[in-house]
Amino acid sequence: MCRHLGYLGPPVPLSSLLLDPPHALVTQAWAPRDMRGGGTINADGFGVGWWPPGAAEPVRYRSAMPIWTDAALPSLAAATRSGAVLAAVRSATVGLPVVETAAAPFTDGRWLFSHNGVVRGWPSAVAGLAGDLPVEDLLTMDAPTDSATLWALLRARLRAGEPAPKAVAALVADVAAAAPGSRLNLLLTDGTQLIATAHGHALSVHPGRGSVLIGSEPLDASPAWRPVPDGHLVVATTTALEMTPTF
Repeated sequence: MCRHLGYLGPPVPLSSLLLDPPHALVTQAWAPRDMRGGGTINADGFGVGWWPPGAAEPVRYRSAMPIWTDAALPSLAAATRSGAVLAAVRSATVGLPVVETAAAPFTDGRWLFSHNGVVRGWPSAVAGLAGDLPVEDLLTMDAPTDSATLWALLRARLRAGEPAPKAVAALVADVAAAAPGSRLNLLLTDGTQLIATAHGHALSVHPGRGSVLIGSEPLDASPAWRPVPDGHLVVATTTALEMTPTF
């Protein structure tokens, strides 16, 4: 069912999010604490996207390997600093491909996106929703997976000019109606805001002074971590945090 996190704030090494904390993303990959019945391990690939200083669009690094087996990652993560990061480790739904392009984050222009969960009955359950997409979007999806389909649906809303929080909330509502029982924890960022949903899966938020961190699970034992109630939309910047009961 995957684990993901998003960070906004002063530039930090990627290792401070992915590798160094007691319950960093690399630990959540092999020893998650709150999968809620959605698998036991997240070993089907990983990805991280970040904004280099002054860049308008993010850089992305993905792999089909378990995150703990990537020998290049520790040195890359220690040497790379950013003030806007989205990262994920993947637990593939049974029957879906384990390939690099299926790993989050998905990207388009300034956007990075991740999905933690499953779309029940995919693909038929959401065929009606996907039928409104341009054929080119369907033919160029990163991978034939439920998460890539969600990204194609959300990306179409963003390209049409829909405000990002509204687009995320509306997509979750539409997919939940079309595919009951789905787990739809979404995470979206453009490097200036984090938009996340808690829908059927765990999510926590850690506001700081001039920073915010959202993750499937807390990275450490800090009392600043707050669980996000199920059925809520989170919109966060480095100076503001809003949790709204939406679903």
